[in-house]
Amino acid sequence: MALPSTKCLDHIVYLTPPGSVNETAEDFRKLGFHVLPGGQHADALTENSLIILSDSVYLELISFVNPVDAYPPGSPARLARENHPWAVKAPGWIDYAFLGNGSETVRISDVINSRAKEGGDDGLYGPEMPGGRKRPDGQDLKWLITPPRRPAEGIERRLPLPFFCGDVTPRDLRVPNEPPAIFEHPCTALGIAYVRFEVPSERWDGLSRSLDYIIGYSGVTSADAEREWPLDTVKTLGGHSCRLLLSASEKDTSGITEVAFYVKNKPSQETIRTLYAQIRFVQV
Repeated sequence: MALPSTKCLDHIVYLTPPGSVNETAEDFRKLGFHVLPGGQHADALTENSLIILSDSVYLELISFVNPVDAYPPGSPARLARENHPWAVKAPGWIDYAFLGNGSETVRISDVINSRAKEGGDDGLYGPEMPGGRKRPDGQDLKWLITPPRRPAEGIERRLPLPFFCGDVTPRDLRVPNEPPAIFEHPCTALGIAYVRFEVPSERWDGLSRSLDYIIGYSGVTSADAEREWPLDTVKTLGGHSCRLLLSASEKDTSGITEVAFYVKNKPSQETIRTLYAQIRFVQV
């Protein structure tokens, strides 16, 4: 039996302050993106809007519905809000997801953890968890999340690894593929050129090895200590591939520092700073 793919980029997450998802959607429209309404997630803690690209990767513009202090101290909702994986994240590009298979029988977590253990390392992923959201039209969506394991308390709340989102309901309910107008962005964006991730120099080797286990093959390291992995997308853009780039940094924090988009037309600005993050346009 063939193992499921573990190298297909599904979406990239952009977080903004609580209650700001509609404002953020308008900001991205001004940058030349066509933004779709998303909905509220099943836990009622977060809500989103979507930007879908021709390669079927999408940007998830997300915010918490309410700040932490909107929930009564000690209440289940307060505890859920405080313990959300993104609760302590600063706004900006905060996470990225690979496409899972939606199966609790042939599990993505087992596939990756088996690779890690063969390499002499601990398992990287926890067991699959159910997730979902309700679209504005009332359609219920369901998926399975494969989350990175949380390290010991007092270090970092979650390893800087992608999570997996595997659809239980059809993916085209979660990521619409019609009408064609949803892919027609005024900025002429077609798909993801690369996602650039930076980690402290002392963590670079360990994270590189972990990404090798996740993706299923070794990345290529350049002379300037940048490691690169080509990724799949649901739809291809001819000879234009999507890449994950890992750079070493002298900073003591990890995170996505830049997301680059293939565009048809030469941009007036190649690099743009949003209020919280950096975008780059690469002409095809």
